[in-house]
Amino acid sequence: MSAQFKRGEAVDFLVIGAGAAGGVVAKELSTAGFSVVVLEQGPYAREKDFSHDEIKFVFEGGFTNDTKLQPVMFRKNESEAAIAKKAIMYGRQVGGGSVHFTANYWRFHESDFHERSLFGDVPGTAFADWPISYNDLEPFYTKAEYDLGISGLAGANPFEAPRSKPYPLPPMPVKSSGVLFDQATRKLGLHPFPAPMAILSQPYRGRGACVHCGFCEAFGCEVRAKSSSLASVIPMAEKTGHCEIRPNSYVRKIETDAHGRATGAIYFDAERREIFQRGRVVVVCANGVESPKLLLVSKSNLFPQGLANSSGLVGKHLMWDNGVMASAVFEHPLNEFKSIQVTRVIHDYYAADAKRGFYGGGGIDARFQYYPAGFALAGLPDDAPRWGLEYKKTFGEYFTRTMTLLAHATSLPMEKNSVSLDPGVRDAWGLPGVRITFENHADDVANLKWLLEREHEILNAMNPKKVWSVAPDPVIDTSVHLMGTCRMGADRKKSVVNRYSQTHDVPNLFVVDGSNFVTSARQQPTATIQALAYHASDYMIRAAKSGDLG
Repeated sequence: MSAQFKRGEAVDFLVIGAGAAGGVVAKELSTAGFSVVVLEQGPYAREKDFSHDEIKFVFEGGFTNDTKLQPVMFRKNESEAAIAKKAIMYGRQVGGGSVHFTANYWRFHESDFHERSLFGDVPGTAFADWPISYNDLEPFYTKAEYDLGISGLAGANPFEAPRSKPYPLPPMPVKSSGVLFDQATRKLGLHPFPAPMAILSQPYRGRGACVHCGFCEAFGCEVRAKSSSLASVIPMAEKTGHCEIRPNSYVRKIETDAHGRATGAIYFDAERREIFQRGRVVVVCANGVESPKLLLVSKSNLFPQGLANSSGLVGKHLMWDNGVMASAVFEHPLNEFKSIQVTRVIHDYYAADAKRGFYGGGGIDARFQYYPAGFALAGLPDDAPRWGLEYKKTFGEYFTRTMTLLAHATSLPMEKNSVSLDPGVRDAWGLPGVRITFENHADDVANLKWLLEREHEILNAMNPKKVWSVAPDPVIDTSVHLMGTCRMGADRKKSVVNRYSQTHDVPNLFVVDGSNFVTSARQQPTATIQALAYHASDYMIRAAKSGDLG
């Protein structure tokens, strides 16, 4: 039974954001017996609110952030004037982006946590080792996989780090793209494996298995087979009777007392009334852009640069969703529009190799990429007809016969890439708008070009009728993976949070989401975000019980 606390009543933990991380934190803390209020700026959407409307959920953004309400400004560097652009996209509802993500669920490799020591310095960056290791997080990766329900095959990826347990569910059935990819990559001496997916291949803990409707990426799951925090851990939290999820609650500021300790947060409710919610501990899980923004707007006499920002690094080191795609059309129908997005992956090109002449690497998956309207506008090759009978004929042939490879690449941390407050823009609540400054490092651009060549090799090994792609653009100006902006570290002068996601400056304030990342690995951050959330929650529970958090 979901708890209902009086508005403003002090609770043990105040969690800001009910996404991939916030859902985990809420479940762990409430299961341990603590009182928890979760403030989520978006609505509490249920399965009845989801549909297969491509216009609504892909073109109009569905349950993602609305730039009419919360404007986003973008520039490549500080010398440019920022322009209005939806440069970032995140889930704005209970469950956050986990509601409508593709559901790729890779663990990071062991090397990802100490890659700076392995590869060396990369000039122009803040490339660094994490203050924790894969072994520190392994039990929490496992806990996430079992709490949420992840389908995969342990040991199938020869580059995978050691695991304490197999996946709780077998892998999803292979699709046509997966079969072709499997055959071609093996022919090239590579090692394809079943994609680990946050989608149920079998019934699990009262939830039904995937019905293969084909609407995963950008869409909510009406049958609760996608293992979002909405479908998995949030119901667990509510059933404890210790947790209240409070939707349509937009946080304006985190408050602190005269001793510099967090006391709670002021938020706007659905009627835009200001309410102060007290919390003995505050946990910010708002994502890699909204979390640093909230810290920056929460400045005070004690924290003139922004809350928990004595290092000056809140909002810095933004890392991006870098990737590159190539497509191919075949003689016979593949019918990729059926079932999930991805069923096969390779990590043969994952590790960085100095012999290439640049830092980088990537995982490559075979997938269905475009729904019908999107395919009509962006899925055809550049030389395809664009109008009339020939266009209709080409679309009809290509849509059912096309597959795509997507390489998930690196994004190096650079201090100049940042989230800041735009001095000239306000949102619908009167708060400063977000300003994104981002430009790829030259190594990341070189890596994208190199990975595109690998994709062409793989597709050409499938004997297709035609292969095409678009050359990587050095300016990638849109991202859904938002990382690095409250980075983790042992040195308080060079980081915002410690190994437990606890801010260096405020002992009862935690930031737990992709903003903690020190490096981006090869994208697909959700599994690691949630492992970090379990890791941080474990510490919070122990510290709260011993009185170390006050």
